[in-house]
Amino acid sequence: MKRLDWNKTKTMFIVVFAILNVFLYSLYLNQYNEAQNVRVLGETSIEESLNHDNISYGPLPEYPEEMSYVSADTAPFSKSELSKYKNQEFVISEETILYATLEEPYMIKNARGDYQFTDFLTNYVPYGEEYLLWEVVEENQFALFFQKVEEYPIYFNYNAMLIVYWDEKGNITHYEQQRFGEFDSFNKKKDILSPRDVINTLYSRDYLKKDSSVTSISLGYSTLITLTQTQVFAPTWRVRVELKDGEFEDHFVNAIEGKMVEFQQERNENVVE
Repeated sequence: MKRLDWNKTKTMFIVVFAILNVFLYSLYLNQYNEAQNVRVLGETSIEESLNHDNISYGPLPEYPEEMSYVSADTAPFSKSELSKYKNQEFVISEETILYATLEEPYMIKNARGDYQFTDFLTNYVPYGEEYLLWEVVEENQFALFFQKVEEYPIYFNYNAMLIVYWDEKGNITHYEQQRFGEFDSFNKKKDILSPRDVINTLYSRDYLKKDSSVTSISLGYSTLITLTQTQVFAPTWRVRVELKDGEFEDHFVNAIEGKMVEFQQERNENVVE
């Protein structure tokens, strides 16, 4: 009698699990189909909402469909590699921070009044070709540069910055520099969000205000993980937005995960495009 009861119990369990599997599979199919419908309807809805809120954007940039995370170690400076740069006094702090003071004046602007950073980076700054100009803060007489991975800047990482200072006469007086060594791909390449996806993400999270305009969208990297000397960087979209009052905002979005990236530094509004 007990064996018979056990057989009946096993049969009931098998039937229940079979029914549960069918139910879960049908639920999955329903949720998948709904998600596809929501995606299509959502894109249409967001476009309509952008128009309704008078939020505009221009032609979207071309972009690589896949990118990888990258990693690198902070790079030390040595006196031997600095010996070829004349008319400068160097101080190396903690092996990775370089302070340089110019012994002769170097005019920051040419005769036309344009900033002439290219020649200065080439002839005065070690590894100067690795940096991109980010912003010029005229009232405080300095310019901020970010080290780049290929052509993409690393946003707001102290270990990848170059800051150039000048005096009231427009002569460069000194600069501070840090850098990373060789960059390596970290894991395999992954699909990245398109510029349109990024705009939709910002709008759905209320980062885009009414009567604003997206003026530029560009790719760079942001710090994902810091492990003592080694750091890992994630592909990151930078979206620059002009507000109704003429002010500007920058928003940063992890190009793979879609997460917002926040920086502790206050960014000057006179950002160089």
